[in-house]
Amino acid sequence: MATLDTVAVAAPPPAAPLPGSFATFWRGFSANRGALLGFAVMLGIVVTALLAGVIAPHAPDEQFREHFLSPPVWQAGGSWQFPLGTDDVGRDILSRLLYGARLSLLIGLVVVTLALAAGTVLGLTAAFLGGTADVAIMRFMDIVLVFPSLLLAIVVVAILGPSLLNAMLAVAVVTLPNYTRLVRAAALGELARDYVTASRCAGAGTLRLMFDTVLPNCTAPLIVQATLGFSGAILDAAALGFLGLGAQPPTPEWGTMLAGALQFYQRAWWVLAFPGVSILVTVLAFNLLGDGLRDALDPRLQR
Repeated sequence: MATLDTVAVAAPPPAAPLPGSFATFWRGFSANRGALLGFAVMLGIVVTALLAGVIAPHAPDEQFREHFLSPPVWQAGGSWQFPLGTDDVGRDILSRLLYGARLSLLIGLVVVTLALAAGTVLGLTAAFLGGTADVAIMRFMDIVLVFPSLLLAIVVVAILGPSLLNAMLAVAVVTLPNYTRLVRAAALGELARDYVTASRCAGAGTLRLMFDTVLPNCTAPLIVQATLGFSGAILDAAALGFLGLGAQPPTPEWGTMLAGALQFYQRAWWVLAFPGVSILVTVLAFNLLGDGLRDALDPRLQR
């Protein structure tokens, strides 16, 4: 009886998304210069998106009929009124890029939130229930993974109809298996730990074991996956916009801007180049940040 009482009052280990302490985490993170660069660029993009209404020289849909396809300021014919030039209907490209950063961050946030929430519930359910429920959930995830992600997203958007909201839902669907499989694997590893057995002996219910006991100790890989998934969501949504299945004109979304600039790539390179560079820099920054978080949060990679 004494042994049972000892086990019953045993407390679970504190959730540690950051190994040891913040100082330990920061030492591991700051040792990766690429991660620091990605973090700095990400902060710059966030600040730019939040202040787009203040720093953008013009409204994103304002047209200047006398300035069709004006070149950037450093080229002949350029003007400081439009530092990065204008598009085929006279809209300022810089302003559209700044407002497009808002949409890109919103897309990443919505997609990651939906996929992470649904994947966490499904992964924990599969790990705790096991048996038929586990097999059914994981086989469905395997079926989703069989299809190329962009192709499946196109099918989902074609069914729901082209729009920015439907594009975000489609990207969330195709990224769902990544979170589900990750949560299930992490939860199965935690279920074998003594603190879970102690919590069961203390009378904790299944829901409390899932979300209060096990989930906090699975956050480190989820943080990394969410960061990397953020960049993937932006890229997939831009691809859908490029195909005309995402945000619809005149929405200043980078993929949609690329689609409308294809016919001018020879005579007005800036219309195509700047949205493409924006997507490249944003995706690269989040990937570098995710790699740094992975190295700093994984104890096996600690020096």
